[in-house]
Formats: sequence, C-alpha cells, structure tokens
Amino acid sequence: MCGICGFYSKQNITLEQLSEMNDTMFHRGPDDSGVEIYAGKNQYSIGLAQRRLSIQDLSPLGHQPMHSVDKRLSIAYNGEIYNFPELREELKDYPFKSHCDTEVILAAYLKWGIQCVERFNGMFAIALYDREDESLYLVRDRIGKKPLYYLEDDENLVFASELKPIMKYPGFEKKIRQEQLNRYLVHQYINAPDTIFEHVYKLEPGAVYRFQNGKKEKWKYWDIATLYGEKKNTFRGSFKEAKEELKKKLSNSIEMRMIADVPLGTFLSGGYDSSLMTAMAQSKSGKPVKTFSIGFEDKKYNEAIYAKDVAEYLGTDHTEMYITEQDMFGLIEDLTDYYDEPFADSSQIPTMLVSRLAKEKVTVALSGDGGDEFFCGYNNYKMLLDMQKLDPLGAMVYGVCNLPGFKQMHLMDKFPTKVQIVAGNRDKVLKVQPFDAKHSEAAVSMLKQKQMGYRFEEEAKYDVDNWQIRRMLLDMDTYLPGDILCKVDRAGMKYSLETRCPILDKEVMEFSFALPHSYKYEKGNKKRILKELAYDYIPKELLERPKVGFSVPLDKWLRGPLKEQLLDYCGEEFLNTQNIFKTKETQRFMKHYLETGDKGSGSGANYSRMVWAYFVFQKWYQQYM
Repeated sequence: MCGICGFYSKQNITLEQLSEMNDTMFHRGPDDSGVEIYAGKNQYSIGLAQRRLSIQDLSPLGHQPMHSVDKRLSIAYNGEIYNFPELREELKDYPFKSHCDTEVILAAYLKWGIQCVERFNGMFAIALYDREDESLYLVRDRIGKKPLYYLEDDENLVFASELKPIMKYPGFEKKIRQEQLNRYLVHQYINAPDTIFEHVYKLEPGAVYRFQNGKKEKWKYWDIATLYGEKKNTFRGSFKEAKEELKKKLSNSIEMRMIADVPLGTFLSGGYDSSLMTAMAQSKSGKPVKTFSIGFEDKKYNEAIYAKDVAEYLGTDHTEMYITEQDMFGLIEDLTDYYDEPFADSSQIPTMLVSRLAKEKVTVALSGDGGDEFFCGYNNYKMLLDMQKLDPLGAMVYGVCNLPGFKQMHLMDKFPTKVQIVAGNRDKVLKVQPFDAKHSEAAVSMLKQKQMGYRFEEEAKYDVDNWQIRRMLLDMDTYLPGDILCKVDRAGMKYSLETRCPILDKEVMEFSFALPHSYKYEKGNKKRILKELAYDYIPKELLERPKVGFSVPLDKWLRGPLKEQLLDYCGEEFLNTQNIFKTKETQRFMKHYLETGDKGSGSGANYSRMVWAYFVFQKWYQQYM
C-alpha cells in the first residue's frame, strides 16, 4: 500500500519538485520513498515517485520505482496483487531479485504485454513506463479500490494517488469544474472520471490509459455492464450448491488477503458482512484474529455490543472503543487534509476513528465492503422494487396533473412526497435514480453556472428490466468506488493502514453476476445467500437485527457548534468573491434550513446531508483555493 505520482512531460521538472509532490502523500507511505526522472524522446522526460507502506517483502528489495532486469521497464505501483505467488510460478524463467508482487508485475508485462493486467487479482493503481516504445501505462483495479488521478493537456500527463501532488505540479491551474457541483451536493462525492478541477480526471475502475509522446488511448479491460450481460443467470445449480461455491470463493479470497509480513486484523461491526469475513478469517488462523469496533454511548446507534457478542462467540482478540460526539467533532478539521477533493459522506469520520484504533495493533485490516452492492443489501433496493410495480400508476398521476387546467393548479404538490417521487420519475431510460430530485432542484437554484443533471448516465448501459438489479449495477459503477471505497481508502491511509475487501475479489464479484437474483433477494430477504452462509459460522440470533451503520449528528452540529462557520460561508462578500453560488438564493436556502428545525419531511432537516456537503466544499475551498 502506497502513494504514487509522476509525469510524462516536456516541462523541466526537477527531482526536488517531484519529491515535493511525492511527500504530500507521506501518510500513505511513511516507510520509504523513491523519486526518479528519465530522459525520453522528443524533449519528453518521465518521472516516477512512490511513498511506500511496507506490507510484502519488508526489505529494501521492494523499493520503488523498480526496474526490470533488462532496464526496459520502470514501475511505481500502489496496492496488492493477491495471486502473485501463482503468477510467479508461471514466470519462473524471470530472474527475480525480490519476494514482492511489484516485480511480478514487471515480469508479467514482459511475457504477456499490458494484457497481463487481466491476470491480476487484487487492488492496484499502476504506472508502468516501457522504454521500448516510449509508452507510459496507467492502470486501475477492476472495482476501484485504489485511487488514480491524472491531469492531461495537449502534450503533458501528470498522475497521482491523490490530488495534492497534482496541485503541486509546477504551473498547475486550480480551476474548479463548476458544472458538476450539483451532482456533488446531491451525492456527496464526485464520480469518475470527473474531479473538482478542469482537465483533471479519475481513471475509471477497470481501465487502462496509455500515453505515448502526446498520444492518448484509454480502454476498459473489466466492465460491469459487459460482464453482467455475459454472465447473468449462467449458474444453473441449486441454492445449496451456490452457497457452497460462494463459500469456496470467499474462503480463497480471504486466504489470499491474509498473506502479509505485518500484523493483520478485521473491522467488526457485528453486521452480516464484517462478521462473516471475520468468522472465515478466524477459521483459517491458528491464533485469535485481532478485531476492532467502535461504539456510541447512544444505544440507538450503538452496534459495538453486537460486535462484542460475535467476537466472544468466535474467540477473536477483540478491541473496542466507545467514542463521544466530541471525538467525532474533533476530526472535522482533518477532513480536507486527507480528502483533498470535496467529499462529504459523514461516515468518513467514524471510519477514521476505527482505522486509528486498528492501526495501534495492525497494519492491514479486512473489511466487509461490497456485500450490499453485489448481494442486494440496501433498503432502497426494496423501495425500487415497489416503485417499479407502481410505475404505470405514477405515469397516470403525472399525466393527469399535467393536463391543461390542472397544471396551473400545481396539483402534484398536493400529493404526499412518495407519490410525487413515483409520479415524477418519467425519464424513460434513467429509472432507478428517482430519490434526489428535490435536492437537485435546491442545489441548482443556488449555483450560478449551468449544471449537469444529478442522475448518472451509466444506467443507460444496463440491458436489465429489473429496477433492483439495475440499481445494484449502477451502485457498483458509481457509489461503491466513488463513495464507499474512497472513504475507506482515505480514512485508512490517514493512519497508514491498508484495508482489504474479500467480497471485492474478482472471482466473487463475477460469481455474483452468474447467480439467479432470487439467491440474493427473495420476498424482502436481502443478502439471502450471504446471510445463510454467515449462519454456518455464527448463530442466527447474534446477527438478525436492523442495520444501523455509522451515524454522525449532522443536524445538531450544523445548527449548533458549526452554525456560525456555516453562516460565514454564506456571507455576501465571501460568496461574491468566490463567484460560484448565487448569494440571495444560497442565503435563503440556508436560512430556511437553520430556522425550520426538525419538524418532519417538509422541514429543512432532511437537507442536512446537502448542507453538510456545502459546508465541506467551503472548508475545502478555503484550504486549497
């Protein structure tokens, strides 16, 4: 686990400047650093740099940038290739010098070319320079566990694990891409390939980008819509056979992710996914696995008691920490240091706290991320199934409300919110994103520039009638990499902690595509197959309860200790100088939010997440702009 950065540029970049870029990511790799610049052709120079967090082969032989024995290739790489021992066996003709997976990537490229990435099972962001044809390849893992940003202009390419190194690139112009702020305010994150800056992009999950003397080429080697189309319903076995096959694949995935030359543990919330990952890890360990959970004094939000019960049943070496509201509040000032692009999923704060707790004893932690998206766990999936059934009725309501004579009466506004959502969901292609129309309307009203729509166009790729499945696929393409995995990566890296997600193994993900949907969801029973597998390890009564999740009291903070700061961010002089938000509209919206209080769905209270996103954006703006 590391941070990488570099360039392919005609600018005269010095080693000192590249080192300064690299050192903005010290937290990602405190154990070692490497910075090198090579002369290319046509006045280009190529720079590679890495901050290293040592996980495999702790010796200096794992130092990066690393070079192939023939000096043809140089690589800077962040992540883990879990199947590198098997690949190394296939590549035994190569004269390996180290025992790390980085060198396996070099040997694999020399034998198979850039198509070697299709053989890698892991999480990775790779920058590989091939002197033979002057190509620099950027590669991101299939589901986007590891981040990779890049800046491109007509002749130059700059890349990094985070935005901070790119901001340090000489001559970089910090120009905000304003037209996608609506999407950010609605969703709390910016989805790939977009970023907050113009001319800066995130490499999409499962993508390869090739830069050669100013020529650019990008393609996907792993695509969710394509793979689902190829694999859907290809598993013909019974539910019992499917459960056994999933057990084998998850078992293998966990076994690979337990390989490390440093201490390893698991995050344990007491929910199905983390409990199953922990149980399977414990079954493979000769000693108690280290487990970590955080608790809240408010019993309504506290899952630590359940995690403790699971830990005691499994016999793990359990550590729990009860956190106060002040513990969480104290991390607000750190947010924009480690999330250097506006990012406002507030569960980032407790995720940072559990990462800090784990780092006291381990360097690697397993998590249960991916279970909801790949096995149908979120509550909105149930809602969408109901909405699909009501869609014809919604079309009728919409049609009547828009008849001449009725439209002027604003008849739609008289219906309950749920009816308005169903009736207003009339886009023929983008059907599974109906929930945020009101928030988008409010966001657009505050922003000066014309905005992109809040819905993600990726939905149009999925040739699937079932709205529930379509939303799962959309979440795999957007919410999972853009929000969940970004949150966990930055929270862990703040404390130099590597997180690994067994459910997001290539074989597990692709197997989930092949399963009949009824094996995941049946008559309201979400994550059916994962639950049944979990019961093989843990008694049902320890797991069966409503999902809680990490909770942050945004409403209380924004109307209390953060109120004055929020009002400062809405000041006329501040907004006029910034020239992004309309002053009167923004002040009116915030005044309504602050004054209406928590009085039900018609109040400002249900806009807390959007107001928090606004607050985080302004904190980011003050720090970086």
